[in-house]
Parts: sequence; structure tokens; C-alpha cells
Amino acid sequence: MDSQIDDEFRRFVAGRSLALLRTAYALCGDRHTAEDLVQGALAKLYRRWRKVDDPEGYVRRILYNDQISRWRRRLVLHEDPVDVVPENAAPDLAGAVGDRVDVLQLLRQLPPRQRAVLVLRYYEDLSEREIAAVLGCSTGTVRSQAHRALARLRGLALEPTLDGA
Repeated sequence: MDSQIDDEFRRFVAGRSLALLRTAYALCGDRHTAEDLVQGALAKLYRRWRKVDDPEGYVRRILYNDQISRWRRRLVLHEDPVDVVPENAAPDLAGAVGDRVDVLQLLRQLPPRQRAVLVLRYYEDLSEREIAAVLGCSTGTVRSQAHRALARLRGLALEPTLDGA
């Protein structure tokens, strides 16, 4: 590629990498995996940079599709690899940070498509039509997946309260 296109791509990466990393982390729940997703998505974008009209939308779609592919591969292989066995951590008393961690933990318990719908709707603030386009499904499917996901989250959020009673 020529230097002008390289400069445009560098500016895009510099300006959008952090937001893309946050989105990838919300999708997968692991910083290293999120970094891998973003790096792979940006590499795919770079190869098609001249042909892409909306680089932001293009790279986000790559993120979602690649994460869904990872979920599918993991389901087929029946494995959930981890580097370190997690210990029971003390509760985070930092208020909003603790709430964010709780939400991310609850999101990880949702099926992949439901999680993707909620991340796209409430984190990325996309419309139902935009979500349907990203996920390659109908707006009705988006609505039903969002409804089921929110109902599941409500149930998951109440479980500790019910167990403690």
C-alpha cells in the first residue's frame, strides 16, 4: 500500500483501538483474547482498506464474527482452556467497577448470540436493524434474543439472593 493509505490506516488504528479493545473484551471477557481479536480484525481490515467504505463497521463486524467462530470452535471441541485456575477473589468495593465486573460475569453466562445482541445493543448502542445486519439475522431474532437474554440476566442476578434466603 502507498504511504497515504498507510497513514490513514495508522490514524484509524490510533483513534479507534481502545474502543475496539473494550468491545472485544465485552464480547469475550478476557483481555488477552480481546487483544488477539482486535489484532486479527485490524489485520483483515488492513488487507481490504482501499475497498472498505465504513472501516469502523467493517472491523466491528469482523470482531463479532471472529468471536462467534471462537465460541463455535470451543463448543465443537468441548473445551474451555484457561491459563490459570481462578481463585475466589475478595469482592471489589470500588462501586461502579464492582458492578461492571458483576455485569461482565453475568454476560459470560449467556449463550453467544444473546451476549452479542446485548453487547451490540447496550454497549455499542446499535439499533435492532443494525444488530441484525451485523449478526446476519432478522430484527425479530434480535428482539427475541434480547428478551431472553435480559430475562436470563434477571434470573442470574437474583440467584445469590434466593440462595442466601
